[in-house]
Amino acid sequence: MLRPVGRLDVDEIKKLESSINNILTNLDKGKIEQAEKKILDIANTPNYFVREDLGKGLAQCRKCDDLDNICIRMLDDHLYGIRATALFYFYYKLQDEPLKIIMMMDRMFESVPWETETMAFELWKKHPEVMKEYMGTWAESENEKKRALALHGIENIVIKNTNYVLSFVGKMLNDESEEVQKKITHILTQVGRQRPIQCYASIRRWLLDADERRIQTIWMTMKKLANIFTQKNMRDKSFDFISVTKRTVLEWKNDSNPNVAHMGSRLVQIINRA
Repeated sequence: MLRPVGRLDVDEIKKLESSINNILTNLDKGKIEQAEKKILDIANTPNYFVREDLGKGLAQCRKCDDLDNICIRMLDDHLYGIRATALFYFYYKLQDEPLKIIMMMDRMFESVPWETETMAFELWKKHPEVMKEYMGTWAESENEKKRALALHGIENIVIKNTNYVLSFVGKMLNDESEEVQKKITHILTQVGRQRPIQCYASIRRWLLDADERRIQTIWMTMKKLANIFTQKNMRDKSFDFISVTKRTVLEWKNDSNPNVAHMGSRLVQIINRA
């Protein structure tokens, strides 16, 4: 019995690997029903890590047709863990085919949301050009979950693609979805930490004619960054971040635009605690 929550220990990993080897052996011998039953038994778990390790292990299969068919059926199962395991199987099997992974995500993002977010996060790191090509369309979807997913993990490319990330986020600033706004706040916080000059310049521009929703999103972002500024731990902040943040907040406090000036005044109260 594998633990229902958390990463597996060494003995549990060995047990899972043994089960996977047994499944693959049964598939090689044509014992499809036995293999499928074992997969379903293990996959029906609340443990995210078991589902991922099982899907990843099964993706080693050399003769994949039977296993593909099993996992295709699993994608439509009524149990979350079984659907998620199947999705992980195809994710690891298709590592060199990111477009196929995106197509699979498109099919499963509502029925397997957590695992789909993990995949989006990794794809922004491993295949950013493919994600750039397709996530712009997702960002315009009528489905708010799909729009939010388009943003998930884009912070992974902020160092090399700062302007692209800021432009992408800027186009979604007026999105009415709370889920999308939370993603925007998270992403801008990461951009602000790593590229403060570009980030603050964009934020000031967005503030000039901002409505209440946009002001609130920007406030949540800047409040987080100001609180990072005040932390004694230097792990999350560079000297560049500290100096640029302080200078920007003081400049904003005296800005001619009332939205910017009000934001600066509120932020000064936070950074003065440092």
